[in-house]
Amino acid sequence: MKSNIYTLFIAFMLMAGAATAQNNGGFYTTSGGEMIFSFASIDDNGSETGNIIRWSPVFNLQMLGNYDVNRGIGFFSGINIRNVGFIYDNYQYPDAENTVKKKFRNYTVGVPFGIKLGRMDKMFLYGGYEIEFPLNYKEKTFENEKKTDKFNVWFSNRVPAMYHTFMVGIQFPYGGNLKFKYYLTNFHNKDFTETLSDGSQVKPYEFLNANVFYISLNFALFKNDDFYFKSSPENKARVY
Repeated sequence: MKSNIYTLFIAFMLMAGAATAQNNGGFYTTSGGEMIFSFASIDDNGSETGNIIRWSPVFNLQMLGNYDVNRGIGFFSGINIRNVGFIYDNYQYPDAENTVKKKFRNYTVGVPFGIKLGRMDKMFLYGGYEIEFPLNYKEKTFENEKKTDKFNVWFSNRVPAMYHTFMVGIQFPYGGNLKFKYYLTNFHNKDFTETLSDGSQVKPYEFLNANVFYISLNFALFKNDDFYFKSSPENKARVY
């Protein structure tokens, strides 16, 4: 499993490097990293406590195709790979009395559709919709601060087939970027059925409503060095 993840990472890094070098008039491609600080809005059978901030600096890669209509408006789409999830410190199994700490994570592939408003060469706001498709699901269990279980599954039925999300953000000059994102779709598949060792069946996420949201720091998401520092005749149409 790890080798597959590393292969995906290397492939996306190569694609990102190629994308960053391309510029062509009003259309250009960019790539950037994303450092995610995620939370979840939780309702677990009436309980809303136990959410802990989750930090995921890797592997979050974004590759975008940008089209700037003029100096004040632009559009973007692309493909992203993202490490997103949440930590829940108050999870209770359907057949248990005590609670445990759970860490839930998905690697997803996302396709965004967005609009940019402001000064394309300086500071602007952006927002839009992104659909994400889960690839690899991981779940860890901790009891008394000790890890007692861990597993990951490719294309798991424990989560939905896709997530619907929306995002808003602000792009600062010279590459810095701050984004907020909210997942409209529940993180887990509440109808997922698990067979226990005694042969009985339970739905471990039946009462767990969790919508992930996060704040992230993005780097060079919409801009590259050519945009700011090169003003050759072929680039003047785009450098405002």
